[in-house]
Amino acid sequence: MEIMISNKEKLLERIEQALSSIRPHLALDGGNIEVVELTDDMIVKIKWIGNCETCSMSAMTMKSGIEFTIKSAIPEIVAVEAVNGEK
Repeated sequence: MEIMISNKEKLLERIEQALSSIRPHLALDGGNIEVVELTDDMIVKIKWIGNCETCSMSAMTMKSGIEFTIKSAIPEIVAVEAVNGEK
C-alpha cells in the first residue's frame, strides 16, 4: 500500500535539501538551524541552534544565505523567519 505524501511534506523535503548546502558552513561556527514550520502562506519558520542563537551576524546569514538558498530552490516560498529572534 502506497502512502501519499502531501504537498507540504514534499516542500519540507525540498527545503531540507536546500539547507543541506548551508548547514556545513553553520557547523563550522558551531551552529545550525532547524525547520520548525512551513505556514499555509508559504513562510518557513526556522530556529537558530548553537552559536547561531547569539551570533551578531545571524540577520545577514538569514537574508543572504538561508532565505536566498531556500527561495532559489523553492520559488513559491515567500519568506524565511527565525522563531527565536535575530541579533
